[in-house]
Amino acid sequence: MSFDLIVKGGVLPDGRTVDIGISGEAIAAIEPAISGEAGRVVDASGCLVSAPFVDPHFHMDATLSYGIPRINVSGTLLEGIALWGELKPLLTHEAVKERALAYCDWAVSMGLLAIRTHVDVCDDRLLAVEALLEVKKEIAPYIDLQLVAFPQDGLYRSPTARENTIRALDLGVDIVGGIPHFERTMADGTRSVTELCEIAAKRGLMVDMHCDETDDPNSRHIEQLAYETERLGLQGRVAGSHLTSMHSMDNYYVSKLLPLIAEAEVSAIPNPLINIMLQGRHDTYPKRRGLTRVREMLSYGIRVGFGQDCTMDPWYSLGTADMLDVAFMGLHVAQMSSPSDMARCFDMVTNVNAAIMGLDHLGLEVGKRASLVVLDANDPFEALRLRADRLCVVARGKVVAERPKRDMALSLPGRPATVSRRHKRAG
Repeated sequence: MSFDLIVKGGVLPDGRTVDIGISGEAIAAIEPAISGEAGRVVDASGCLVSAPFVDPHFHMDATLSYGIPRINVSGTLLEGIALWGELKPLLTHEAVKERALAYCDWAVSMGLLAIRTHVDVCDDRLLAVEALLEVKKEIAPYIDLQLVAFPQDGLYRSPTARENTIRALDLGVDIVGGIPHFERTMADGTRSVTELCEIAAKRGLMVDMHCDETDDPNSRHIEQLAYETERLGLQGRVAGSHLTSMHSMDNYYVSKLLPLIAEAEVSAIPNPLINIMLQGRHDTYPKRRGLTRVREMLSYGIRVGFGQDCTMDPWYSLGTADMLDVAFMGLHVAQMSSPSDMARCFDMVTNVNAAIMGLDHLGLEVGKRASLVVLDANDPFEALRLRADRLCVVARGKVVAERPKRDMALSLPGRPATVSRRHKRAG
């Protein structure tokens, strides 16, 4: 049998050493040894071969805008939102698109081949929506991009947010978003959850809501989100992002809340890098950690994935499009230090995140899309420890990024390589 591409001698996350045969855009064979011919062979001997990295929570309309028009001095979420309000009138279609494409090049170099990005719809121009819809088409040959209609300034707090959310969905935005804790009152926040979920149910769409991104233990919109999910039959199609208020809630209430989330099959998307940076800013000591209750959620069978959230924007000055950085921070803050916990964190930024996004075509199985990553590591533990170099990235059966292997004894965590856009422009 002949193949377009064979990845030889790679080690899967479960420890098996295999060859992977690729025909067209699909994985055609995964066997201990493949002897067929191939148009190209990638030598992955002894290296970890993984499903692609997936980011279920990002803000691509703001990415790479750090310092425009100024820097977030306090480092707080609220100043970041205010700063984004100052930046929005300065945005141009071309600038949003160019920064997004630059980030996508960076993402490909890091093996990040699926991203869900929230896009602010409170700008009446819907400039960022239109720019990112164009980006989605351009990067389709190598990145799955989902767009969330996100009323950043509040569905009711911003006078035209509801109308603009509908307009964005009509233009082709994929998912319904919201930010109930930023409404003027708790009651308005609750009403916004209900209305947004009803919009999603009517259109047959998924929901991904910024929910309770605050240190206030009385912010409990996740409870309403779980209720609406069950009432409207949206099980498996809803995610609550951040959920940081849960780190401040009392244990008795959480013992009631977690079973409700599990019963409704609502996924949770904490964002370790940003949550640990933004939350607890008003605390002296003891100081809250800023991450939701990851381990407890997992113990209830809740599907939990880690997101990147921000890279060089009004909320976060750092970031490398590296989901291993995200998992590395996540396992520290969530105190997931056992070998099984760390393996789980690796799975969270690959297969679990793909499941949250409904990307059933991704994964290292015969018949699935031939998108994968070869890492300069022997196993997921080493990949996390080193934030290992991506030696080869394959998207839809084509090699889209590669770099030479380095001496592991001298290796330090690498910076992302620059990727040519030739594959993009050809697409």
